[in-house]
Amino acid sequence: MSLPTLDRSGSRVVTGRVRVQRPVVAPEFRIADNPAAAVLRAATGGPVSRDNAARTTGLSIATVNRQVSALLAAGLLRERPDLTASGAVGRPRVPFEIDHEAYLTLGIHIGAAVTKIVAADLRGRILGGLAIATPQTGQDFATTTVARSAKAFLQRWHRRKPLWAGVAIGGRVDPATGIVDHPKLAWQGAQVGSVLGEVLELPVSVAPHVEAMAASELLLPTGEPRGTGGPGSSLYFYVRETAGIAVTLDGRVHTPSSGPGSIAHFPTGSDVECTCGRRGCLEVTVGDRSLHARAVGRGIIPAHKGTGGTTIADLYRAAEAGAADAQELLAERATILGHTVAMVRDMLNPDRVILGGQAFTGYRPAVAHVARAFTQSSQLPPTDIRISGFGGKVQEFAAVVTSLSAIYADPLSAIRRTALND
Repeated sequence: MSLPTLDRSGSRVVTGRVRVQRPVVAPEFRIADNPAAAVLRAATGGPVSRDNAARTTGLSIATVNRQVSALLAAGLLRERPDLTASGAVGRPRVPFEIDHEAYLTLGIHIGAAVTKIVAADLRGRILGGLAIATPQTGQDFATTTVARSAKAFLQRWHRRKPLWAGVAIGGRVDPATGIVDHPKLAWQGAQVGSVLGEVLELPVSVAPHVEAMAASELLLPTGEPRGTGGPGSSLYFYVRETAGIAVTLDGRVHTPSSGPGSIAHFPTGSDVECTCGRRGCLEVTVGDRSLHARAVGRGIIPAHKGTGGTTIADLYRAAEAGAADAQELLAERATILGHTVAMVRDMLNPDRVILGGQAFTGYRPAVAHVARAFTQSSQLPPTDIRISGFGGKVQEFAAVVTSLSAIYADPLSAIRRTALND
């Protein structure tokens, strides 16, 4: 079976037969203010009455009724007559909720080493997923391989209709075209959006992954008070293999037109050598691969275990088992992270700070070192700072919110778009 190839005259994938070209749609990482979006958002937490929806959205009962009717017709909502209050009369008294059984969206997080593929319902809850090694064999082959893996995964969910696919990825993303430059993967002008759209036969949105993580805090329920929407600002600080930040302002994730900024080479004062020729750059100092390499170099963990190599998880396990040198190395990283977060926070002075990524969540005892270093380094008054409610699944939920953002921003328009592609 031959692989699809990219038609360099455009973004269409040539497979030997003519297909309708699937659109690449820029994600919308914001709390939308149109009535249909507001009513849909009111139903994300479970069944809600029209009266309560009117109170939470600030819309009139008449407007809520119109939007509920339109969203019911579109199939995004369903009524729950079984929950109607005793004695209530008339259809407007029947609660409604998001139809979380008929549809799904597909989220794909392409990491430097691992790609995660998940299916989610319209509430943003993950139904299932898988992880594959990110192909390191050239961007055309890699994007097609990821797309085909996602297509095969999608076949498991034949009882649900897929509406959208979302891709969250590091590097620089053009959201309008889904084209990605990813230095760590050596991708330049990779046609991620168009390849995924053709193989999956779905509309696709592609987003920088740290901005998408900030959007997940804004738009998806975490089981904790969100605290990231509405007026004010949030700083999202992410570290795992890569490091990045995103800023949310008044209910919208800031998305610079030239792509996200970089803190990869932020100075930390360490003596770790970076590929840029300097020492102490943030990403090579605190990133998982670099930390794992130092742990192996110091003899804290072996390079190999059984038939495979060790990973950062082996370092975490050694620390949890009481190995003092492992604990010391992780505390050293956590202290550097705390100092760096404080410096960035003091520069931007956001109303709140959210820390995401396995560098913060992989070894929980390190959080105390992060907090201590942050407090010692920040020159501003105390602020609201917390670990992401998505824990070790920030990458998956970044992909989920990318797949849902267009639906959440303008649900009726999004459904019309999916209908055009049936």
